[in-house]
Amino acid sequence: MKLLVVEDEMQLADALSEILKRNMYSVDVAYDGNEGLDNALTGLYDGIILDIMLPGMNGIDILRTLRAAKVNTPVLLLTARSEIEDKINGLDCGADDYLTKPFITGELLARVRAMTRRKGEIVDDNSMGFNGLELHKNTCSISWKGNDVKLSLKEFQIMELLMANPKQILPKERIIEKIWGYESDVEYNNIEVYISFLRKKISAISAPVQIKTARGIGYSLE
Repeated sequence: MKLLVVEDEMQLADALSEILKRNMYSVDVAYDGNEGLDNALTGLYDGIILDIMLPGMNGIDILRTLRAAKVNTPVLLLTARSEIEDKINGLDCGADDYLTKPFITGELLARVRAMTRRKGEIVDDNSMGFNGLELHKNTCSISWKGNDVKLSLKEFQIMELLMANPKQILPKERIIEKIWGYESDVEYNNIEVYISFLRKKISAISAPVQIKTARGIGYSLE
């Protein structure tokens, strides 16, 4: 699952990014409002963590612009404790939730899970499944009938994307954009390597699931 953090306090932004990456999210960071809006308008993200007070363009204006452009990506606003009017304005403009600074890690992760749950891409807070194969966020693993195997971070993120779109062909371009970012120079053979690893691990636990290749296009989970 791919998230965008828009926060101008670099230390906080980098800390948020690290927390989220440790919890198996793919994260891009923007440090000002204009960059944040440009990234958010791509529609690549499953959720956006958006500070209100930003240079260039504030979070409320970013939110208004996104909703006017029909970008419905869930948004979690970051607010200062005294910004009651900003909280109200943000929710009225289409924010899904807000989190008051300072906050604890557990609450941040819970609100991110609640925010992204709206898209229906997860079964519960820590797992999702397809045809009996389970993907576990808390252990970064897949399992079938009691057999399990660990995944690397990129393997986990690719499998999560495939499971969120079962029986659909995901183009290689989309996989790169969602996992590595739309400005990444990652080549197709990087994806092929991780798909090969995933196939071997699925086979190792004898799960009745295949990652099929649509030649010249991408991959699907069948």
